[in-house]
Amino acid sequence: MEVTRKPLNTWDDVRLVKACLAGREEAWSCLIEKYKALIYSIPVKYGLSKDDASDVFQATCLELLARLQDLRKPRALPKWLMQVAHHESYRLKRSQQRMISRDAELGLPEPETPAIAESIVQLTQQEQMLREAMSLLTPQCRRLVELLFLETPARPYAEVARELGLARGSIGFTREKCIERLRRQLSKGGFH
Repeated sequence: MEVTRKPLNTWDDVRLVKACLAGREEAWSCLIEKYKALIYSIPVKYGLSKDDASDVFQATCLELLARLQDLRKPRALPKWLMQVAHHESYRLKRSQQRMISRDAELGLPEPETPAIAESIVQLTQQEQMLREAMSLLTPQCRRLVELLFLETPARPYAEVARELGLARGSIGFTREKCIERLRRQLSKGGFH
């Protein structure tokens, strides 16, 4: 009897971190894929350019690679990644704004990096929970939710039905079924 294995993209952070620390390259890829939107969202909130956001992403991933073995609680990984991306974004934004005059006093202490505002942390965590819950939906449900709720402007039912190969009259029922699945996934993830 052959044992079926759950795909890596369904693993929780504890299992992924253990696999990464064991040297499984596909686990690293999955971990980065899982959190890339979270990491990129921080420099975007700072108003950094795409290139700068890519630099922050790369620096955050390098820090993850260097310090993952020091992470005591793998479940704290999302918050840790947000902190690293925040510090990198702040440092980059600050270096872009810094102007040095000839009369500047050398040796002045650097100001403290402000903590991430609690509302930004909460919003970013909620966005990540939504991304994770969406990833667990069937491809058809995920696409339906994207078309109806995440695109601006939302597409008309007739267009959604055509793209998904569904009858127009079934979109409402299918939408409700998919939203209920999404609610259950969010609830399992602690989002209330």
